[in-house]
Amino acid sequence: MTLVPLVAAAVCPHPPLLVPEVAGAASAELDELRAACAGAVARLLAAEPDRIVMIGCGPATATFGAAEHGSFHRYGIHRRVPLSPADAGDRTDAAAAGPARLPLSLTIGAWLLDRAGTALPRSAVAVAADEPAARCAALGAGLLNPDLFNPELLNADRLGSVTGNASGGDASGRLGLLVLGDGSACRVEWSPGYDDPRAEPYDQAVARALAGADPAALGALDVELSAGLKATGRAPWQVLAGAVRAAGGPWRGELAYAAAPYGVTYLVASWAPTGAAR
Repeated sequence: MTLVPLVAAAVCPHPPLLVPEVAGAASAELDELRAACAGAVARLLAAEPDRIVMIGCGPATATFGAAEHGSFHRYGIHRRVPLSPADAGDRTDAAAAGPARLPLSLTIGAWLLDRAGTALPRSAVAVAADEPAARCAALGAGLLNPDLFNPELLNADRLGSVTGNASGGDASGRLGLLVLGDGSACRVEWSPGYDDPRAEPYDQAVARALAGADPAALGALDVELSAGLKATGRAPWQVLAGAVRAAGGPWRGELAYAAAPYGVTYLVASWAPTGAAR
């Protein structure tokens, strides 16, 4: 069985305030987080992937191709964010004016890639917040080769064009993952989910797993606990875990940021196969 080589992964959060125009006067408060995300994306691109798949939380598990776009309209910024900037220039005005289908997580991911100046081909997968861990792992493995899907867990047809050259058995394309997700939203009384004593140990466990490139620890995150803590990163992180397990070999991790500036935990990390250039 031939696998698409997974060369690196970047893990970033997706608060809308990450975008300076959305944050407005408060933009400087997230300068450190913004810089950490830029660094993680730079390390992802330095691994020289041939294409990038973004993975983020969404209202339902779905795939998105290059013609899709997101928007910051609900945050007061009239700005379209195309999934593929190269594709956007070739589309008709009617197509460009279509509805924004990308969820916030993938819209932020596309913005991060645009900010990095890359023109690499990209596609995206939204994962439902209640997607079971086994399905998340199956989806991650299927990004490397659809033959790895257990049809009882997830229909491989859902991947559509996201698997790219993997569906044809051609493993020449190097794959990079940009994984978008927030930690708990229950760190203090003014958090979106109020204060929950389980939040800090949960976030600490995730931070350790990301720092240690530990797919087993990410795969073991409890679905109900994660939902109770409003941790939108659980499902995308478990897709990452499934992909890394399928890729095999030892991996190393680097945790670049872990803090809860607005009562929501934001984590930034980079993963790469051990032995890859730093």
